[in-house]
Amino acid sequence: MVDQQSEVSQISSARLRIGVVTAFPPGRNSLNEYGYHLVRHLSRLEEVSDVVVYADETDAGAPTPIDGVTFVPSWTFNDPRTVVRVARAVARTRPDAVILNLQFATFGDRRIPGALGLLLPAVLRARRVPTLVVLHNLADNVDMRDAGFARSALTARLMTLAGRLLTRALLRADIVALTIPRYVEFLRDSYGAANALLAPHGSFEEIAKPSFGIPPGRRTIMAFGKWGTYKTVDLLVDAYRLLLDRGYDDLQLVLAGTDSPNSPGYMADAAARYADVPNIEMPGYIAEEDVAPLFGSATVVAFPYTSTTGSSGVLHQAGEYGRAAVLPRIGDLVDVIEEEGFEGVYFEPGDVESLADALAAVLDDPERREMLGRRNYAAASGVPMSEVVQWHIAHIDRLRARRRV
Repeated sequence: MVDQQSEVSQISSARLRIGVVTAFPPGRNSLNEYGYHLVRHLSRLEEVSDVVVYADETDAGAPTPIDGVTFVPSWTFNDPRTVVRVARAVARTRPDAVILNLQFATFGDRRIPGALGLLLPAVLRARRVPTLVVLHNLADNVDMRDAGFARSALTARLMTLAGRLLTRALLRADIVALTIPRYVEFLRDSYGAANALLAPHGSFEEIAKPSFGIPPGRRTIMAFGKWGTYKTVDLLVDAYRLLLDRGYDDLQLVLAGTDSPNSPGYMADAAARYADVPNIEMPGYIAEEDVAPLFGSATVVAFPYTSTTGSSGVLHQAGEYGRAAVLPRIGDLVDVIEEEGFEGVYFEPGDVESLADALAAVLDDPERREMLGRRNYAAASGVPMSEVVQWHIAHIDRLRARRRV
């Protein structure tokens, strides 16, 4: 018994080599920004000796070097060999544990390669590699047609069924961490998932309190995302036009971000369609160093979504920079947002006048705009990513100790 306790103590005090499976900048696949901040903060922990990132291979170039981080490009979007390639890379590099930064379309928007990639946590656990999945959405809560994964109601139902099977595969991981309380409750109630735990999303940066004022010049309505499926710019452009018609002549609209993998060419087409609309900017991909100026320039951040796939990283960023938000009243999205402590002005999805009215409510009321910015800053800055990664490591430590006893 003494020997076992000594061994557990040695495990807890040893510095860990942590593997992370994630999309990573400058690649533009989903969750790349979250992956960047997750890895950067893990690499700073005293408990971690080094981090091995099993990153996506893209044509955007090599990842920016980070002290204490080794990059092993191991998978390609829509490659059916992903599970085999990453498992081999993990076996070759021998991390003490692996964290997987996932949503249901991480490894592909084609059904077979996307699904096969999600078997990776089960494969790693079967090989006795401690695994922790950070899961950002649930298949049960995704509108498959609206998100671009199905074209008919029948296909959507089959995709949802397949999603439930893949959820069970993901739950084969040792720990599944979710950022929304009701998602944890859902997995426990519907799947009997005792290993589903709540972990905060975390604020990406530990930044100084932002200015809650707005810069001089034109007031900016800003939206940011991967566009073309359930995130489209058309409704927002129409609402912007309506505001111009109402006499708001000091506005500009910034539509930042790139195409969704499911909608290649969408933003180029939008730029051509709206070339005659005054004061619209479409800056495209936003590099990490340009995120702060982008949000700092915004008077209000709009979310012209028609459905939702989980917690919004863009909303967390808007909060970090003290910006007011205009959000759709979709299903339980409002409850999810407010569970996390955020607040916004809400509009009816698909209704141009409702969106224009919501934007006007922020533009016309500086006190309300500042109140919303402060509320969202408080929500976003409540738990920094530096503390979230400590939560992950503490659970991995306990997991490894239980395995050795």
